[in-house]
Amino acid sequence: MILKLDHINKDYNTGKLIVPVLHDVSLHVEEGEYVAIMGPSGSGKSTLMNIIGCLDRPTSGTYELNGENVLNKDDRAMADVRLNNLGFVFQNFQLLAKQTALDNVALPLVYAGVKKRERIRRAKEALGRVGLADRVLFTPSQLSGGQKQRVAIARAMINNPRVLLADEPTGALDSKSSIQLMELFQELNDSGVTIVMITHSPEIASYAGRICDIFDGVISER
Repeated sequence: MILKLDHINKDYNTGKLIVPVLHDVSLHVEEGEYVAIMGPSGSGKSTLMNIIGCLDRPTSGTYELNGENVLNKDDRAMADVRLNNLGFVFQNFQLLAKQTALDNVALPLVYAGVKKRERIRRAKEALGRVGLADRVLFTPSQLSGGQKQRVAIARAMINNPRVLLADEPTGALDSKSSIQLMELFQELNDSGVTIVMITHSPEIASYAGRICDIFDGVISER
């Protein structure tokens, strides 16, 4: 079991008002699974993804990543967990505008303390893996939306994470680019990468091996 969340609750305190967002959420994901989490805007799916990604902590509940309790770690240790175990793909790409594709992809290796020559080698290899070997020196403004998302995926995979987390990865793409991206995700999953993907699109969710629905902070399996 690579992800094991049990009885997760998340409340936000807005001054005098406590707003509950997640209600007794339990989600177990086996290594190598491809899971889609579907829900409308405001359903709590991004909050859940932030907890899975060790970017936020629940109000209560337990979370084990690869058999390890991550909720008792301090912020620095949580950052190490993210760096070494998780890759992130976002709807709006989150690329550095003035940096080349190569530099964007290599960025996690800077944080990991990898030497420059090795960073460049691995970043070029990662870009080749997503079909962008000829775009290594292009900046984001010179790339299409689909190419930007491929750069983001190469960056997410550069540290060989155990789990790829994707939050509305096709949200800013046209239908052709979306299909190409889902084909790339399938290739990654076939190679053993565990994928947890948030989407509001039934068509995109259908690529996953398992679909969970979240509505008003409550999760259910199909």
